[in-house]
Amino acid sequence: MNQTEPNFWVLEYVTITKDSRTGLVVAIGGTEQAADILQRTGGFVTAPGPRGDYHRLPHGLPIEQQRLKATGASHALLTAGHSVHLDPALNMLATPDGDRDAALRYLTQLAERASAAETSSAVAEVLTEVAAPVHGLLPLTREVVARAWITASNLQGAAPGEEPEPIARLGSTTNSLSEAARAMLHARNHAARPTQPPPTAPAPGRAQSPVSRRR
Repeated sequence: MNQTEPNFWVLEYVTITKDSRTGLVVAIGGTEQAADILQRTGGFVTAPGPRGDYHRLPHGLPIEQQRLKATGASHALLTAGHSVHLDPALNMLATPDGDRDAALRYLTQLAERASAAETSSAVAEVLTEVAAPVHGLLPLTREVVARAWITASNLQGAAPGEEPEPIARLGSTTNSLSEAARAMLHARNHAARPTQPPPTAPAPGRAQSPVSRRR
């Protein structure tokens, strides 16, 4: 008896994420029903794009409002039977402790990968995760320290270059982190080079005796 595969009515996939360049929360994909849900439950508006219309939240919304509207819209879409990917950074149900635990797991995994590496290219991959210019751990840490330095200086009411020493040292720390990232990338580039086999010594030939050479 021949069995045929059942027909599944799968609605288009919807992705709700935050555009890193503009800071806008955008929703891409979905059907007309999904568009209706995005507009009614999340306050999304239609915008023209290079590949057709998409949806986005209005300009100037505070981050918490962005998260609230994106989370509400994603759950309404899921309830209606749509497949949805919600950027974890927009998920109101994601707790800070959960984010911290995920970061700790990530660091532990990197340490284990570095210890278990059997090739230089594997070491280079770990160093890339740490020092990559945009999303590497060190540049992101430098960004945190730099923002803390600026905010602390503003709260102290200090002019640039006149901060109290402990706060001023935050500024020099950002430079140190940048230098450390550059050093790691240099090491990464060196480790990523193909390993050259050691040069082989030429096979020893029969050396002529002085007497033979004089003949």
